[in-house]
Amino acid sequence: MGQFGLFVRFTLKEGGATGFDALVRETTAAIQAKEPGTLIYACHKVEEAPDQRVFFELYADRAAFEEHERQPHTQHFLAERTKYVAHTAVDRLSPYAGKIPMGDKQ
Repeated sequence: MGQFGLFVRFTLKEGGATGFDALVRETTAAIQAKEPGTLIYACHKVEEAPDQRVFFELYADRAAFEEHERQPHTQHFLAERTKYVAHTAVDRLSPYAGKIPMGDKQ
């Protein structure tokens, strides 16, 4: 099985940035500590669009993504984000070229 990724764009509710960003920092700390199959979980603010956040997520495989989705910290993020997010758009990705971490599958 190959790597699996997500590109996620969040449009925040007016005034939601501070709470959302705090929630993301809390969640990413748990991801770093507890998810070896999550290779990249990069969160970005969008220049010139203060109500936009973009995430790039890369997992060792779909099983690692499914494990990420089962984690209590992920479930907490998914429940709490509704306070801050007006709209979410998700693209599922299958990496095929470029400079990406390959882990043990090189």
